[in-house]
Amino acid sequence: MYRSIWAPLACAAAVTVAAATIDSRALAQATDAKAAPLPKVTVEQSETPVPTKPTKKKTMGKAKQPAAIATAPPNSAVAGQTSGAGAIPNGVPASRAGSLTSPNTAEARAEIDRTPGAVELVPDTAYKASTPSATIKDALDYVPGVFAQPKWGDDTRLSIRGSGLSRNFHLRGLQLYMDGIPINTADGFGDFQEIDPTAYRYIEVYKGANALRFGANSLGGAINFVMPTGYDSSLFGARVDLGSFGFHKLAVSSGGVSGPVDYFITGTAQELDGFREHSWGESARGSFDLGYRLSEDTETRVYLNANWVRQRIPGEVTKLSALTSPQTADPLHVTNDWQRNIDTLRVADKTAVRLGPGTLLEVGAFNVDRHLMHPIFLWLDYTYDDYGGFAKLSDVHLVDGHKNRLIAGVNLLNGNTDAKMFGIGPDAAKLNLLSKLDQTARNFTFYAEDSFDLAPGFALVAGTNYLHAVRKQGVVFSLIGDQAGGQTFDLWSPKLGLLWDVDPGWQVFANANKSAEIPSFGENQIGNPILTAQAQEAVTYEIGTRGRRTDYSWDLAVYRANIDHELQCLNANLGSFCQVVNANETVHQGIEAGFGAAVWKSIVVTGRNPDELWLNTAYTFSDFRFDHDPTFGDNQIPGAPRHYLRSELLYKHPSGIYFGPDIEWVPEAYYVDNANTFKSAGYAIWGAKAGFDNGGSWGAYIEGRNLSDKAYVASTSIVGNAAGADLPVFNPGSGREVYGGVQYRW
Repeated sequence: MYRSIWAPLACAAAVTVAAATIDSRALAQATDAKAAPLPKVTVEQSETPVPTKPTKKKTMGKAKQPAAIATAPPNSAVAGQTSGAGAIPNGVPASRAGSLTSPNTAEARAEIDRTPGAVELVPDTAYKASTPSATIKDALDYVPGVFAQPKWGDDTRLSIRGSGLSRNFHLRGLQLYMDGIPINTADGFGDFQEIDPTAYRYIEVYKGANALRFGANSLGGAINFVMPTGYDSSLFGARVDLGSFGFHKLAVSSGGVSGPVDYFITGTAQELDGFREHSWGESARGSFDLGYRLSEDTETRVYLNANWVRQRIPGEVTKLSALTSPQTADPLHVTNDWQRNIDTLRVADKTAVRLGPGTLLEVGAFNVDRHLMHPIFLWLDYTYDDYGGFAKLSDVHLVDGHKNRLIAGVNLLNGNTDAKMFGIGPDAAKLNLLSKLDQTARNFTFYAEDSFDLAPGFALVAGTNYLHAVRKQGVVFSLIGDQAGGQTFDLWSPKLGLLWDVDPGWQVFANANKSAEIPSFGENQIGNPILTAQAQEAVTYEIGTRGRRTDYSWDLAVYRANIDHELQCLNANLGSFCQVVNANETVHQGIEAGFGAAVWKSIVVTGRNPDELWLNTAYTFSDFRFDHDPTFGDNQIPGAPRHYLRSELLYKHPSGIYFGPDIEWVPEAYYVDNANTFKSAGYAIWGAKAGFDNGGSWGAYIEGRNLSDKAYVASTSIVGNAAGADLPVFNPGSGREVYGGVQYRW
């Protein structure tokens, strides 16, 4: 079953090796004409578990750089400070050090820190060097406010501030982007099978309406996965990861610059037998971006992403089964060979034009062809054709002597889904056609956000988002009672905030905002009549602070969201498949706290670069409730723990050696039903890691997870009313796991 995976990888590897060969030849030809060097950028990551140094830039020839590279002032992120660690940047730069279309890590940090709310930038150095980088949990594990728990394979229960808790399969309530370009389907559902953490230079997390600068307007916010360009990648890179339960992964990459052209390409092959019965999977993923500098002030970049994923589904089980025989799958899933298989091809282009100092215009278009082959309770055969375009203007200027930053844009995201459902027999046999639906989603978004400095270091931020959305379903053929229907939504979401730069290493922020969320087809077509759910709307209030000192950093946000018409599972006992309709008023509130500190320095090594013992902690408190609901009163909304803690204590030697333990703790069980009659189980698991990475050519790690081999519930689906019954809605966590990997870059 594993042989087919190597064909896509072989193609990716061949292209990568060929590109590296071209690089080598160009380097030889460029002995007397070396590329103009980029300004040196040193980024110290408070969240990075491994001490790193800048990697040498490999170029193919003389790179055509901007006429004037702006030198970063001492207190800017480009000069080396970090997001969530007190970097006080200057907004959109007059010039970028490399690509115009894709800012590097330091430049992205400078831009994201102008947000008057909870945002995070996770550099690849925070997870690539010390984990297998196989799931989104590996990448976002230490971002407070993010609950990410794998269910099986790459599938993950992901929620930010209680978003999408009623969505027991796939994803809703979060808008996913790749290089600022949408990867959700047009109706709003998302998947993680197309996410490859090894492919990205950094990941941006915008919580709630803080994602306004993308035009995003969901309760959870947005996550943007950004690939490297030729300006910030190694000429050749490779990594091999091996681990428990048949896990093995190979990734290769290459990047470089030649005159006005730069490129980055990567390919990954991954196989996993799985901890649980019937949870094996295999995948091949490839990503490519090619930039061309048309002039000093204009650049265009083409993106290509392809995914081939084959995943078996073990299914949810009862709590008793999860805690006593966690490797067991649901028998029906095994008998009928339930699967989720996805083929994706995504093509996009982004063009950036510097209209003047401080003014940047970005325009682009994209198309995603996605085929979902999904034998479950029926044999689902869905073909998605999603396409759209965007335009975004960023401007930084003085207005009457005060700095003013403006971001405004429009997004168009349309999609057509050919949704066919067949009967299913044993061993995933596709039987007769039961239904063929034609689903259409149209979305037009206008957004604008302006930040005006009332005084130096004190900014007033105001913005708005307008969404016009259409959902239509046509019935071509149906034997199971499908109905045609449609809805149109017109929604405004304003925002007002304050951002105070207390000093060059300390920010305080506050904001009030509105968000709106449209139901997706997958949860709004059950019942009679269909497509009747209203949009979910929320008003959120938030205050917080982030900063960095020499030996410690912090990131704290407190929020409360008052929600009308929350999309919620309100049916009776139907297991994981529930009817999602609108609840009455609900409340989501909580605390998101991240903290890092050198608790002990100069243990063995003294001087300017001593060794240290570094504590890294992310804590999330979540209080999600119905608000005087006629049926559920003030019950807790099920599906997420009230307390979630991740913490690690690492010894870091200046040579690049590191080691230490970590813990994951859910101290309190949480409910799985609206009636609050049945709970999951709290747990505490621990692990440890060790490795070497000094920013040079070689790196290696070994990591152990759940070393006590504890049986625990990692995540759950939810039901409307469990009535005290132990229903099959629990996803067991993996048993003891050990991973190891070697990485090489040149």
